Parts: sequence; structure tokens; C-alpha cells
Amino acid sequence: MKKVYGSANEAMDGLLFDGMFIAAGGFGLCGLPENLLNAIREAGTQNLTFASNNAGVDDFGIGILLQTRQVKKMIASYVGENDTFMQQYLSGELELEFNPQGTLAERMRSAGCGIPGFYTKTGVGTVIADGKEHKDFNGETYILETGLFADLSIVKAWKADETGNLVFRKTARNFNPAAAMCGKVCVAEVEEIVPTGSLDPDLIHLPGIYVHRLIQGEHEKRIEQRTLRAI
Repeated sequence: MKKVYGSANEAMDGLLFDGMFIAAGGFGLCGLPENLLNAIREAGTQNLTFASNNAGVDDFGIGILLQTRQVKKMIASYVGENDTFMQQYLSGELELEFNPQGTLAERMRSAGCGIPGFYTKTGVGTVIADGKEHKDFNGETYILETGLFADLSIVKAWKADETGNLVFRKTARNFNPAAAMCGKVCVAEVEEIVPTGSLDPDLIHLPGIYVHRLIQGEHEKRIEQRTLRAI
């Protein structure tokens, strides 16, 4: 089966539809599938629900889709760097579902493993627990969280081979592997595609069975808050 595509637009062809649910990798501005996000913007797909650690910034990451008002709902753990997000949320244009960071990652991973739900202590006694099933185990209260089963996963990795085995680099590994697992289809963009068999099996972070389409692309290295020491 062909996995390597020539461009982000080509890789996304036939996958997008209005109202779909997309899981996107990335942590802060690190490891964002920026080429695939640009392809979604160019396609003009509307009423999207995104599950992602964050919403990027105004002109980068998912923020570019907020600017074009293609996103109707965000499932995220942090959104503090995006003025467009704030304005749309406060005006009622954008729906927000906050998740504790570990819970969000586990909801993605669980879906990728075919697990529909799990119990966690995180959020007990807070608004996170409102409306959720509570259950006691060994004298402790837990809440039921459900797996996030997405229509599409988009992720960014450092290296891949032609069968889609992925290697992530440092912070980019925080959410990308879990996000890749939970979609019906996963499209990955990478900095380098190497021949099959050239990756050390012990260094592969996500097996190619999870990855359906693959592109190689240029990536921008951004810093959220650049802080310089006064001399």
C-alpha cells in the first residue's frame, strides 16, 4: 500500500469533510503538523472539532484555522497563547472542552488501543467531574473518562521510513504518538523519510501500522515566549 505522498494537499485528498473530528499532535509550538493544517485551511473544511494539547498561536498551528473560523469546538488542555481563541470563546463562537493534560493524552491513547473508557482520580471534586460517572475503588473516588475516537489524526515526526514507522524528537513526542493512534486514518508529516529497514527497531516510537499516509515537508522552528537575559 502506498503511504508516501508528494504534498500535504495530496495526502489529505479525499479525507476531509465538514463537521469532522480531528486529533492533532504537538506540544506548545513544538511538533505541530503545520503543513497538514495549512492543507485543511486551503480545503476550506468547516465546523471542525479538534482535540489537541493547545490551539497554537494566532498565526501558527490550529490558530490559522481559528482565523478562518473553520473550528467550532476545541478539546484541549491549554489555550493561553491565542488571542483569537479567547475572543471567539468569549463571544460564544467557539465551544471549549477543557481536559487535564494527562487525561487528554490518555483519552487519545486509550482510543488507539480500542479502550472506550477509563477511570481516573484527576479532576475529582472539580468542574472537570461535573456530569461524569463516579466510582469508588479501594476507598478512593474516580471519574469515568471516555476515549477520543477521531475521524482523522494529523501528526508531525522527525523521521519515518517508507512504511510509516515514526521517530519523534524530544518534546514533539509528548502528544504526537497518542494523537496518531486515535484516528480512523492517520496522516504524518516528517522532516526526513529514510529507506525501509534503516531505522533501528528499538528507536521507533510509533509503528507504521498506525500511519496511513506520509509526507516530507519543511518546518518552521518557533518559540512561544522568547526571553532574553539582560546584559
